[in-house]
Parts: sequence; C-alpha cells; structure tokens
Amino acid sequence: MPMSAHEIEHLLREAFPDAEIQVGGNDGVHMSAMVVDESFRGKNRVQQQRAVYAALKGKMDGPDGELHALALTTKVPE
Repeated sequence: MPMSAHEIEHLLREAFPDAEIQVGGNDGVHMSAMVVDESFRGKNRVQQQRAVYAALKGKMDGPDGELHALALTTKVPE
C-alpha cells in the first residue's frame, strides 16, 4: 500500500521534532523529502540519510516496502 506525504512527514516528525521537513510527490510510491535538522551537524551525508531511513521504520525495506523510492535531501540549519 502506498504511503501518503502526511504519513511520511508524521514518521519523520517523530524522529526529528524540531526539523524543517518538506515531503513531496503524489503517487505514494515515488516521493521526495527534505529534512533540515540540527542533529545532522557533524555527521556526513550517509549518516544523515541513514538516520532518516531509520525514522521511516522499515517502510522502504523488502519486497513489500510501502515506499519504493525517496529522493532525499538532508541539511544542517544555517
């Protein structure tokens, strides 16, 4: 079952409550997200993106993953 932008944002908001979060896409399978959070400071892009994928709680894992593709941008606040 595809995921709505609202569902994705909810999961991200649980993990990054103070972040600036933008979720886009309209088919629920191929989505985009931008997460800007202070917790990314000092972490490389791979570490930042792993934190985001962990926040999605396995929704992208395995053949039954609800989210097929996520174009992800992570940033530290300026």
